[in-house]
Amino acid sequence: MTTVVATPETNAGDVPPEVSERVRHENRLGQRLVAPAVVVMLIVTAFPILRALYLSFYNYSLTAPDEREFIGFSNYLTALTDQLFWRDIGVTVLYMVVTVAFELVIGFAFALVMHRVIFARGLIRTSILIPYGIITVVSGFAWQFAFTYQNGFVNGWLPFIEADFNWFGDTVPAVIAIMVSEIWKTTPFMSLLLLAGLAQVSEDVVEAAKVDGATWWQRMWKVVIPNMRAAIMVAVLFRALDAYRIFDNIFVMTAGAEGTESISFLTYRQSIEQFQLGMGSALAVLLFLSVLLVAYVIVKLFRVDLAQARGE
Repeated sequence: MTTVVATPETNAGDVPPEVSERVRHENRLGQRLVAPAVVVMLIVTAFPILRALYLSFYNYSLTAPDEREFIGFSNYLTALTDQLFWRDIGVTVLYMVVTVAFELVIGFAFALVMHRVIFARGLIRTSILIPYGIITVVSGFAWQFAFTYQNGFVNGWLPFIEADFNWFGDTVPAVIAIMVSEIWKTTPFMSLLLLAGLAQVSEDVVEAAKVDGATWWQRMWKVVIPNMRAAIMVAVLFRALDAYRIFDNIFVMTAGAEGTESISFLTYRQSIEQFQLGMGSALAVLLFLSVLLVAYVIVKLFRVDLAQARGE
Protein backbone atom coordinates (compact mmCIF):
# COMPACT_ATOMS: atom_id res chain seq x y z
CA MET A 1 0.00 0.00 0.00
CA THR A 2 1.35 3.39 -0.94
CA THR A 3 0.84 6.22 1.50
CA VAL A 4 0.57 9.72 0.12
CA VAL A 5 1.86 12.37 2.50
CA ALA A 6 0.77 15.94 1.98
CA THR A 7 3.78 18.21 1.89
CA PRO A 8 3.75 21.93 2.75
CA GLU A 9 3.98 22.63 -0.96
CA THR A 10 0.88 20.50 -1.76
CA ASN A 11 -1.51 20.47 1.18
CA ALA A 12 -4.50 18.12 0.92
CA GLY A 13 -6.96 21.01 1.19
CA ASP A 14 -5.35 23.16 -1.48
CA VAL A 15 -7.35 23.84 -4.64
CA PRO A 16 -5.48 22.94 -7.86
CA PRO A 17 -4.34 26.04 -9.76
CA GLU A 18 -6.35 25.10 -12.84
CA VAL A 19 -9.56 24.75 -10.76
CA SER A 20 -9.14 28.07 -8.99
CA GLU A 21 -8.38 29.77 -12.28
CA ARG A 22 -11.55 28.29 -13.77
CA VAL A 23 -13.58 29.51 -10.81
CA ARG A 24 -12.13 33.01 -11.16
CA HIS A 25 -12.89 32.98 -14.88
CA GLU A 26 -16.51 31.92 -14.22
CA ASN A 27 -16.90 34.66 -11.62
CA ARG A 28 -15.61 37.29 -14.03
CA LEU A 29 -17.90 35.96 -16.76
CA GLY A 30 -20.88 36.07 -14.38
CA GLN A 31 -20.08 39.64 -13.39
CA ARG A 32 -19.89 40.71 -17.03
CA LEU A 33 -23.20 39.01 -17.81
CA VAL A 34 -24.94 40.59 -14.82
CA ALA A 35 -23.43 44.07 -15.32
CA PRO A 36 -25.96 45.28 -17.97
CA ALA A 37 -28.90 44.27 -15.78
CA VAL A 38 -27.31 45.99 -12.78
CA VAL A 39 -26.83 49.20 -14.78
CA VAL A 40 -30.45 49.12 -15.97
CA MET A 41 -31.72 48.51 -12.42
CA LEU A 42 -29.64 51.41 -11.12
CA ILE A 43 -31.06 53.70 -13.79
CA VAL A 44 -34.63 52.55 -13.16
CA THR A 45 -34.50 52.56 -9.35
CA ALA A 46 -31.59 54.64 -8.14
CA PHE A 47 -32.33 57.73 -10.24
CA PRO A 48 -35.96 58.13 -9.03
CA ILE A 49 -34.83 57.64 -5.43
CA LEU A 50 -32.10 60.26 -5.75
CA ARG A 51 -34.48 62.59 -7.58
CA ALA A 52 -37.07 62.21 -4.81
CA LEU A 53 -34.39 62.84 -2.19
CA TYR A 54 -33.34 66.00 -4.03
CA LEU A 55 -36.91 67.34 -4.38
CA SER A 56 -37.68 66.60 -0.73
CA PHE A 57 -35.46 69.51 0.30
CA TYR A 58 -37.54 72.02 -1.68
CA ASN A 59 -40.88 73.70 -1.33
CA TYR A 60 -41.93 72.69 -4.82
CA SER A 61 -45.44 72.73 -6.26
CA LEU A 62 -46.40 71.97 -9.84
CA THR A 63 -48.91 74.81 -9.71
CA ALA A 64 -46.01 77.25 -9.21
CA PRO A 65 -42.87 75.61 -10.66
CA ASP A 66 -40.94 78.89 -10.87
CA GLU A 67 -41.31 79.51 -7.14
CA ARG A 68 -39.32 76.47 -6.05
CA GLU A 69 -37.46 77.23 -2.83
CA PHE A 70 -34.81 75.30 -0.91
CA ILE A 71 -36.09 74.68 2.63
CA GLY A 72 -33.77 71.92 3.88
CA PHE A 73 -35.40 69.41 6.21
CA SER A 74 -38.60 71.41 6.72
CA ASN A 75 -40.70 68.94 4.75
CA TYR A 76 -39.45 66.09 6.92
CA LEU A 77 -40.09 68.04 10.12
CA THR A 78 -43.59 68.91 8.94
CA ALA A 79 -44.37 65.28 8.16
CA LEU A 80 -42.89 63.86 11.35
CA THR A 81 -44.74 66.35 13.54
CA ASP A 82 -48.07 65.93 11.77
CA GLN A 83 -50.66 63.75 13.50
CA LEU A 84 -52.04 62.61 10.13
CA PHE A 85 -48.68 61.08 9.18
CA TRP A 86 -48.49 58.99 12.34
CA ARG A 87 -52.14 57.97 12.06
CA ASP A 88 -51.53 56.70 8.54
CA ILE A 89 -48.39 54.89 9.74
CA GLY A 90 -50.50 53.17 12.40
CA VAL A 91 -53.16 52.18 9.87
CA THR A 92 -50.46 50.88 7.52
CA VAL A 93 -48.86 48.77 10.24
CA LEU A 94 -52.31 47.43 11.14
CA TYR A 95 -52.91 46.42 7.52
CA MET A 96 -49.52 44.71 7.39
CA VAL A 97 -49.68 42.81 10.69
CA VAL A 98 -53.26 41.54 10.38
CA THR A 99 -53.15 40.56 6.71
CA VAL A 100 -49.76 38.85 6.93
CA ALA A 101 -50.82 36.93 10.05
CA PHE A 102 -53.99 35.63 8.41
CA GLU A 103 -52.20 34.90 5.15
CA LEU A 104 -49.50 32.94 6.98
CA VAL A 105 -52.03 30.65 8.67
CA ILE A 106 -54.34 30.21 5.69
CA GLY A 107 -51.44 30.01 3.24
CA PHE A 108 -49.78 27.28 5.30
CA ALA A 109 -53.01 25.28 5.27
CA PHE A 110 -53.27 25.69 1.50
CA ALA A 111 -49.62 24.70 1.13
CA LEU A 112 -50.24 21.50 3.10
CA VAL A 113 -53.20 20.68 0.87
CA MET A 114 -51.20 21.30 -2.32
CA HIS A 115 -48.26 19.30 -0.94
CA ARG A 116 -50.22 16.26 0.22
CA VAL A 117 -53.04 16.03 -2.32
CA ILE A 118 -52.86 13.03 -4.62
CA PHE A 119 -55.94 13.23 -6.84
CA ALA A 120 -56.46 16.19 -9.20
CA ARG A 121 -53.31 17.88 -7.88
CA GLY A 122 -53.01 20.24 -10.84
CA LEU A 123 -56.64 21.31 -10.65
CA ILE A 124 -56.49 21.96 -6.90
CA ARG A 125 -53.26 23.95 -7.15
CA THR A 126 -54.62 26.00 -10.02
CA SER A 127 -57.85 26.73 -8.13
CA ILE A 128 -55.95 27.93 -5.06
CA LEU A 129 -53.67 30.18 -7.11
CA ILE A 130 -56.42 31.80 -9.22
CA PRO A 131 -56.96 34.87 -6.94
CA TYR A 132 -53.31 35.84 -7.20
CA GLY A 133 -53.58 35.92 -10.99
CA ILE A 134 -56.35 38.52 -10.89
CA ILE A 135 -55.31 42.16 -11.22
CA THR A 136 -55.48 43.94 -7.87
CA VAL A 137 -57.71 46.73 -9.18
CA VAL A 138 -60.19 44.19 -10.54
CA SER A 139 -60.12 42.36 -7.22
CA GLY A 140 -60.70 45.63 -5.37
CA PHE A 141 -63.74 46.49 -7.49
CA ALA A 142 -65.14 42.99 -7.00
CA TRP A 143 -64.87 43.19 -3.22
CA GLN A 144 -66.21 46.74 -3.17
CA PHE A 145 -69.28 45.46 -4.98
CA ALA A 146 -69.52 42.50 -2.58
CA PHE A 147 -69.47 44.74 0.52
CA THR A 148 -71.89 47.34 -0.86
CA TYR A 149 -75.12 47.13 1.12
CA GLN A 150 -77.34 48.13 -1.83
CA ASN A 151 -76.56 45.13 -4.02
CA GLY A 152 -73.66 43.24 -2.41
CA PHE A 153 -73.89 39.69 -1.08
CA VAL A 154 -71.79 39.91 2.11
CA ASN A 155 -74.58 41.30 4.31
CA GLY A 156 -76.92 38.58 3.11
CA TRP A 157 -74.40 35.84 3.87
CA LEU A 158 -73.63 37.02 7.41
CA PRO A 159 -76.62 36.40 9.72
CA PHE A 160 -75.24 38.71 12.44
CA ILE A 161 -75.04 41.70 10.05
CA GLU A 162 -78.05 43.85 9.24
CA ALA A 163 -79.10 43.97 5.59
CA ASP A 164 -78.56 47.75 5.35
CA PHE A 165 -75.21 47.82 7.18
CA ASN A 166 -72.77 50.16 5.40
CA TRP A 167 -69.29 48.68 5.52
CA PHE A 168 -67.74 51.85 4.13
CA GLY A 169 -69.51 54.23 6.51
CA ASP A 170 -67.04 53.89 9.39
CA THR A 171 -63.33 53.27 9.90
CA VAL A 172 -63.37 49.80 11.48
CA PRO A 173 -65.68 48.01 8.99
CA ALA A 174 -64.02 49.78 6.04
CA VAL A 175 -60.58 48.63 7.22
CA ILE A 176 -61.92 45.09 7.67
CA ALA A 177 -63.32 45.10 4.13
CA ILE A 178 -59.98 46.25 2.72
CA MET A 179 -58.15 43.58 4.74
CA VAL A 180 -60.48 40.85 3.47
CA SER A 181 -59.84 41.86 -0.13
CA GLU A 182 -56.08 41.93 0.48
CA ILE A 183 -56.05 38.55 2.22
CA TRP A 184 -58.13 36.93 -0.52
CA LYS A 185 -55.89 38.33 -3.24
CA THR A 186 -52.44 37.58 -1.84
CA THR A 187 -52.85 34.44 0.28
CA PRO A 188 -52.05 32.24 -2.78
CA PHE A 189 -48.67 33.96 -3.09
CA MET A 190 -47.91 33.13 0.54
CA SER A 191 -49.02 29.53 0.04
CA LEU A 192 -46.80 29.21 -3.04
CA LEU A 193 -43.72 30.28 -1.09
CA LEU A 194 -44.59 28.00 1.82
CA LEU A 195 -45.16 25.11 -0.60
CA ALA A 196 -41.57 25.54 -1.78
CA GLY A 197 -40.46 25.34 1.86
CA LEU A 198 -42.51 22.19 2.47
CA ALA A 199 -40.90 20.53 -0.54
CA GLN A 200 -37.49 20.97 1.12
CA VAL A 201 -38.48 19.13 4.32
CA SER A 202 -37.11 15.59 4.25
CA GLU A 203 -39.84 12.96 4.29
CA ASP A 204 -37.46 10.61 6.10
CA VAL A 205 -37.29 12.95 9.08
CA VAL A 206 -41.09 13.24 9.19
CA GLU A 207 -41.50 9.48 8.97
CA ALA A 208 -38.92 8.97 11.71
CA ALA A 209 -40.87 11.30 14.00
CA LYS A 210 -44.05 9.43 13.14
CA VAL A 211 -42.42 6.10 14.01
CA ASP A 212 -41.28 7.56 17.33
CA GLY A 213 -44.93 8.21 18.19
CA ALA A 214 -45.14 11.94 17.48
CA THR A 215 -48.63 13.22 16.81
CA TRP A 216 -49.53 15.31 13.77
CA TRP A 217 -49.26 18.56 15.74
CA GLN A 218 -45.93 17.50 17.24
CA ARG A 219 -44.57 16.69 13.79
CA MET A 220 -45.69 20.12 12.57
CA TRP A 221 -44.22 22.09 15.48
CA LYS A 222 -41.09 20.03 16.13
CA VAL A 223 -40.08 18.85 12.66
CA VAL A 224 -41.79 20.52 9.70
CA ILE A 225 -41.96 24.18 10.77
CA PRO A 226 -38.37 24.36 12.17
CA ASN A 227 -37.03 22.83 8.94
CA MET A 228 -38.84 25.37 6.76
CA ARG A 229 -38.02 28.41 8.90
CA ALA A 230 -36.07 30.06 6.10
CA ALA A 231 -39.00 29.70 3.69
CA ILE A 232 -41.38 31.14 6.29
CA MET A 233 -39.08 34.13 6.79
CA VAL A 234 -38.89 34.79 3.05
CA ALA A 235 -42.68 34.49 2.69
CA VAL A 236 -43.37 36.81 5.63
CA LEU A 237 -40.72 39.28 4.47
CA PHE A 238 -42.03 39.52 0.91
CA ARG A 239 -45.65 39.82 1.97
CA ALA A 240 -44.97 42.26 4.80
CA LEU A 241 -43.10 44.62 2.50
CA ASP A 242 -45.87 44.36 -0.08
CA ALA A 243 -48.63 44.85 2.51
CA TYR A 244 -46.83 47.84 4.00
CA ARG A 245 -47.03 49.54 0.60
CA ILE A 246 -50.74 48.80 0.17
CA PHE A 247 -52.41 51.25 -2.19
CA ASP A 248 -54.61 49.70 -4.90
CA ASN A 249 -57.35 48.26 -2.69
CA ILE A 250 -57.62 51.50 -0.70
CA PHE A 251 -57.76 53.59 -3.86
CA VAL A 252 -60.54 51.48 -5.37
CA MET A 253 -62.64 50.67 -2.31
CA THR A 254 -62.57 53.84 -0.18
CA ALA A 255 -60.24 56.37 -1.83
CA GLY A 256 -58.73 56.89 1.61
CA ALA A 257 -62.02 57.98 3.21
CA GLU A 258 -63.06 57.16 6.79
CA GLY A 259 -59.48 57.02 8.04
CA THR A 260 -58.48 54.09 5.83
CA GLU A 261 -55.59 55.67 3.93
CA SER A 262 -52.09 54.23 4.21
CA ILE A 263 -48.77 56.05 4.06
CA SER A 264 -48.55 55.19 0.35
CA PHE A 265 -51.95 56.77 -0.25
CA LEU A 266 -50.91 59.86 1.71
CA THR A 267 -47.85 60.16 -0.53
CA TYR A 268 -50.09 59.82 -3.58
CA ARG A 269 -52.44 62.56 -2.36
CA GLN A 270 -49.61 65.00 -1.76
CA SER A 271 -47.83 64.31 -5.04
CA ILE A 272 -50.65 63.64 -7.52
CA GLU A 273 -53.80 65.23 -6.13
CA GLN A 274 -52.29 68.32 -4.49
CA PHE A 275 -49.22 68.68 -6.78
CA GLN A 276 -46.89 69.17 -3.78
CA LEU A 277 -43.83 67.43 -5.16
CA GLY A 278 -41.60 68.61 -2.33
CA MET A 279 -43.74 67.20 0.47
CA GLY A 280 -44.68 64.17 -1.61
CA SER A 281 -41.01 63.40 -2.22
CA ALA A 282 -40.26 63.73 1.50
CA LEU A 283 -43.08 61.28 2.27
CA ALA A 284 -41.76 58.91 -0.41
CA VAL A 285 -38.31 58.97 1.19
CA LEU A 286 -39.81 58.33 4.64
CA LEU A 287 -41.81 55.46 3.14
CA PHE A 288 -38.65 54.01 1.64
CA LEU A 289 -36.79 54.26 4.96
CA SER A 290 -39.68 52.70 6.87
CA VAL A 291 -39.78 49.79 4.40
CA LEU A 292 -36.07 49.20 5.07
CA LEU A 293 -36.79 49.30 8.80
CA VAL A 294 -39.58 46.74 8.46
CA ALA A 295 -37.29 44.43 6.47
CA TYR A 296 -34.53 44.80 9.06
CA VAL A 297 -36.88 44.01 11.95
CA ILE A 298 -38.30 40.91 10.25
CA VAL A 299 -34.84 39.53 9.40
CA LYS A 300 -33.67 40.14 12.98
CA LEU A 301 -36.75 38.51 14.48
CA PHE A 302 -36.36 35.29 12.49
CA ARG A 303 -32.57 35.12 12.87
CA VAL A 304 -32.22 32.84 9.87
CA ASP A 305 -28.91 32.33 8.10
CA LEU A 306 -30.01 31.82 4.49
CA ALA A 307 -26.55 30.59 3.47
CA GLN A 308 -26.71 27.90 6.15
CA ALA A 309 -30.27 27.04 5.16
CA ARG A 310 -29.04 26.35 1.61
CA GLY A 311 -26.38 24.05 3.03
CA GLU A 312 -23.41 26.28 2.13
